[in-house]
Amino acid sequence: MTAPVPLLPAPEERATRWGRLRDGILLDPRRSRIARWAAPLSVTLLAAALRLVGVGHPHELAFDETYYVKDAWSLWTLGYEGTWGDGADDAFVTLPELPLSEKGSFVVHPPLGKWLIALGMALGGPDDSSGWRLATAVLGTASVLLVYAIARVLTGSTVAATVAGLLLAIDGLSIVMSRIALLDGILTFFVLLGVLCVLLDRRRTIPLLERRDPERPDPFWGPILWRRPWLIAAGLALGAACAVKWSGAYVLAGFGLYIVVTDALARRRAGVVLWPSDAVLRQGPVSFVLLVVPAAAAYLTSWTGWFVTSGGYDRQSDANPFVALWNYHQSMLGFHVGLNRGHPYASAAWEWPLLLRPTAVWVGSDPGPCGTDHCIALISAVPNPLIWYGGVAASVFLLFLLVRGWAGRRAVSPAVSVPLVGLAVTYLPWLMFPERTIFQFYTVVMMPFLVLALVQALAVLAGRRDDPLYRRQSGERTVMVFLGVVVLVSAFFLPVWTGMSVPYQFWLIHNWLPGWV
Repeated sequence: MTAPVPLLPAPEERATRWGRLRDGILLDPRRSRIARWAAPLSVTLLAAALRLVGVGHPHELAFDETYYVKDAWSLWTLGYEGTWGDGADDAFVTLPELPLSEKGSFVVHPPLGKWLIALGMALGGPDDSSGWRLATAVLGTASVLLVYAIARVLTGSTVAATVAGLLLAIDGLSIVMSRIALLDGILTFFVLLGVLCVLLDRRRTIPLLERRDPERPDPFWGPILWRRPWLIAAGLALGAACAVKWSGAYVLAGFGLYIVVTDALARRRAGVVLWPSDAVLRQGPVSFVLLVVPAAAAYLTSWTGWFVTSGGYDRQSDANPFVALWNYHQSMLGFHVGLNRGHPYASAAWEWPLLLRPTAVWVGSDPGPCGTDHCIALISAVPNPLIWYGGVAASVFLLFLLVRGWAGRRAVSPAVSVPLVGLAVTYLPWLMFPERTIFQFYTVVMMPFLVLALVQALAVLAGRRDDPLYRRQSGERTVMVFLGVVVLVSAFFLPVWTGMSVPYQFWLIHNWLPGWV
């Protein structure tokens, strides 16, 4: 008679303290419903407070507001960007008379972002600095809610989505770019809206593509799907992103490619024999129409003011307004390609991951009292360093997971691939223009994807439910400590994100690298 084989010890099933709290909320239907409303509402309200309270400070045009605020008011009054005379910046503060002429001005960005800024200005008038920044503050707040929604779709976790929303809500770069009337925060909103619509399209169509009848042989071709309302919505949102800044076109192209690739992989899982050709040659043109045609329509619609008036730049260069618009776009392209003027805060794209030269968007000439004799007031668009560097490290980790999944021919979760696609389309194109004058604050559109990558890495660090108890306890404690320190760092940097008057020595200890000065 053989001796009995000893049983291997079963994994510890006891929940950690955090696990019991989480399950007590999420496994109870009533509490779960409350949490699913309270979590996004809480992070959105926090974001709103950090972006809207005191948004009128400083009451002067800061950094490139000198372009966008003036162009916005010109759009509101003329329908196109007119030419400003001397002393225009001061006139927006004192408002004796705005020196705006009807001569069309050459501007190098599409008009949608400036139209949105103009809506806020229309509420309070051209001298209301809160009105200048209302649109960017509201859309910056909405971007936090969009990141929550994207993380919820990617992970299916209310906890992960809440952490993602919290990290973006308290990040300095996102706060600063929501409190100043520049275009990049508006661009970020439309990019996130487009990405969310792409994910909702994936959630709706992938199950349709993966349907497989085991009783029938594998088909040569899969279905062609025309009824994809979320893809049309994604095209409208990403077209709007292009109508704010042309860099939105990289996002449109990159996520368009992502749609084709994920369509192809779904057809392969469904057993479609000619799955690559099916996705590219049959479904691909349909997806292109559903995505790009609405994007083009949204872009052209943003130029309505230029079309219906006669004074805009290059408007009279051809009798055909579309040819005239093409001429204008050629001039805009020439400007962007040849922009290589020096600037004290210019930062090449290769420097961005290292955070070598964040942008100071405002330095006050009269900082006001701060309790000492030597005070300074400024607004620095430096991110929360822990979120930034943690997000960069997490992105490298996700890239490792992606390569390992491909090498092992295993499915890669969208929670891994989507942040990487987002980072690729918002960062890699800038590396192609090493001589161009660009700035670190352009990375505000990267920040949500860094946050999504960081949240995914933190979830791995926290451990899975089937990990040993000690592993989950140590992982969860590490994550909790990290998040607590992140909140403290944000509180530490808040004065230099909002332009408070502080002692000079206090400001100096915020400059962790030489280029932060």
